[in-house]
Amino acid sequence: MTTEDLAFENDNSEDFSLNSLQSLRSVLTNREEQTFMSILFSSSATIRANNFGLSRKEVEKLLGVSKEDTYFHSFLSRVNQAVGRYYRLIYDEERDQVVAMLRVPARSARHTLSEEALAVLLFMFYQQEVLKHEYTLLTQLLEAFGHEMKKGSRRIQLAIDTLRKIGALEIHVGSDTEDAYRLTAIGVNMFSDSFLHRMVEFSHSSQLSKEDVMKFFNRYNLYEKEGLL
Repeated sequence: MTTEDLAFENDNSEDFSLNSLQSLRSVLTNREEQTFMSILFSSSATIRANNFGLSRKEVEKLLGVSKEDTYFHSFLSRVNQAVGRYYRLIYDEERDQVVAMLRVPARSARHTLSEEALAVLLFMFYQQEVLKHEYTLLTQLLEAFGHEMKKGSRRIQLAIDTLRKIGALEIHVGSDTEDAYRLTAIGVNMFSDSFLHRMVEFSHSSQLSKEDVMKFFNRYNLYEKEGLL
């Protein structure tokens, strides 16, 4: 799930139809279409539990190729061009995850995540994507938010459980002394560019260019490479 502008909800019903999904057959082979469906299936929280998405090796096996960068990225690009209004295929090289994310209007997303879950996700995003921390400790979350809410410890833990269920974060293996969590490819990509833009502008109390925002979140090169700027 990625959050989108509220304007997305105001489109007319004709434009919002799912007819564009039929264009998949014009840009994908049967094998590629089946691979896309497998990625969708594997990205479901109700199907894969704590193991979301597929590794690149698994995707390439389904496509019948091996270590072919051009073809692999062409497949992702063609799928995104065909169904980008509703889904987005993401390859997180660092985490070796290929996941399919559903685009959700911001108004609907607010009914999916509680304020605590959103705060935890943003805090971890900043720590791990901007400051480049490998993981976030539970004690850091409690220090940041626990004192600001009644029954803070319990509410933060519920927020973490929610984020784990939707595949946005996972337990970090390797921290023996404290509970630690790490964002997944889903968690890193849940926020749309426009959402991050508004959030940074709010925190700075001034307007920033999109390039400034992307650099702030250390994602500029990533989006430039994917042709999303």
